[in-house]
Amino acid sequence: MYQTVNFIVLTGGPGVGKTTLLTALQRQGFNTVPEDARQIIKEQLETAGDGLPWKNKLHYAELMLTASCVSYERQLSKNVDQYIFFDRGIPDTLAYINMEGFMIEEQLFEEAKQRRYHKKVFVLPPWADIYENDNERKQTWQEAEDTFKVMKDTYDKLGYETIEVPKTTVAERVLFILRTLELKNY
Repeated sequence: MYQTVNFIVLTGGPGVGKTTLLTALQRQGFNTVPEDARQIIKEQLETAGDGLPWKNKLHYAELMLTASCVSYERQLSKNVDQYIFFDRGIPDTLAYINMEGFMIEEQLFEEAKQRRYHKKVFVLPPWADIYENDNERKQTWQEAEDTFKVMKDTYDKLGYETIEVPKTTVAERVLFILRTLELKNY
């Protein structure tokens, strides 16, 4: 089992500000890993593929899991000592599979247990004031709320300490995360 104490996950439902927060952390000089799901959706749309959450949900989940594992391994191979912030982690795919009513194979659960992130996972709660749909985000507000609950529950079941990020300015969210990680100078 890998233990990567410098891999920090930002997770939650859609439209909660994860990407904006990741961009702000990147501006602070931290390494970041963008969400794989958006890239998969863009690629599937460009190639007329069916691996889309509104077409073939199981194929989409398989693509997400593969991409998340590749992103994880790519960062692991860099052997970087500083924190790396991920827009979602491998357990997010398990949460998606669960939400869609598919059976989570034991092998997938074991893969998620083998590729560990920092014990503290930052979960961004649903926030109606900033939620909006776009070409890759088609979920309803109710689905966004449900996703938050399932994401949090999935990380909890895998033994992570989930920490809810307050609904406040981006700068204050960044400070909250950095202080929670006990980083000096913040």
